[in-house]
Amino acid sequence: MKYRTRIYYSEKQKEDMWKRWQKGESIASIGRSFERGHGSISGIFSRTGGIRPAARRRSILALTLLEREEISRAIASHSSLRGIASNLGRSPSTISREINRNGGYYNYRAAQAEQAAWDKALRPKPCKLSCYSTLNQNVARKLKKNWSPEQIAGWLKRKYPGEEYNQVSHETIYKSLFIQTRGVLKKELLQYLRTKRVMRYPKKSSLKNHGLGKIPNTVSIHERPASVEDRAVPGHWEGDLIEGSKNSFIATLVERHSRYVMLAKVKNKCTDSVVSALIKQAKKLPSELYQSLTWDRGVEMTDHQRFTMETDIKVYFCDPHSPWQRGSNENTNRLLRQYFPKGTDLSLHSQAKLNAVARQMNERPRKTLGYETPAERFNACVASTS
Repeated sequence: MKYRTRIYYSEKQKEDMWKRWQKGESIASIGRSFERGHGSISGIFSRTGGIRPAARRRSILALTLLEREEISRAIASHSSLRGIASNLGRSPSTISREINRNGGYYNYRAAQAEQAAWDKALRPKPCKLSCYSTLNQNVARKLKKNWSPEQIAGWLKRKYPGEEYNQVSHETIYKSLFIQTRGVLKKELLQYLRTKRVMRYPKKSSLKNHGLGKIPNTVSIHERPASVEDRAVPGHWEGDLIEGSKNSFIATLVERHSRYVMLAKVKNKCTDSVVSALIKQAKKLPSELYQSLTWDRGVEMTDHQRFTMETDIKVYFCDPHSPWQRGSNENTNRLLRQYFPKGTDLSLHSQAKLNAVARQMNERPRKTLGYETPAERFNACVASTS
């Protein structure tokens, strides 16, 4: 059996790989362009956690590889240090120090001196998380509560205003998780990230296609009052179903003003089951805080008129294939997959479990709310109506 020889990629090839990766190209696709498999390429990205390392630059004052080779040749021809310095246009003391720290006059080698120079230039600034134990503990504790690095960073700014030593950027948290050579945050904390990935992947856009049916007497989202659009008035909700295995579903509801989440257990996707569950949830809230519901055109809302009759809540329907018209709900459903992964049986979760998940979601700070929590924003609305 003939084995392929090991390949060593040039810096130019690696640069090309990183450019393709950052544009969203898959590792398999990048490998095919170099006639190599997935495993041959993935190591280049995984070493730095999928984060492109910054380009290293040499100081204009430092000796170059060509100058070091010239020094090596001059030594071989027994030239003096002053003669070498004169030919290179350098100070004799510069040449003397270069030779002395790299083996001396008779043992100097240009390639070894060049590599030693790059190695000595590696003086990384200590990571903030390694310098402040309290900050490190705060970050680790919030990660274990399933907070995202961006939520943690925003919460720290709000919790410790003006205290730089108690704040850290979300990018630093990600790098400390993905680049384990930093030795700051334990690898076990990766399991608390929503994607549970061990390296950063480029963003890829995708649209979810829903099975759509004909629903009688629908009211289009374009007829929704303008006051709903700017999110200034509380009480307007977006809803959808998330699907699991064995024909299991959970109804998800998000209030547009506060991003407050409610989850409802449903027996199945039939309209009677879904509408009955939504009616039960709606009756838990004051009428001022539940004035409208925006849904997609899934057949589970065929009986929407019964929902409106029993709750006095108007239902608006999005355009076909337009999930962005329910952006808050779509984003929330993506976050909920951390708790309810695709392919799992959602019927196993009790309503109490759903309430606990919703509570944890509502107690996370949100960037769009200035790092307030949905619970804080929603409770303020409740207080104003009472």
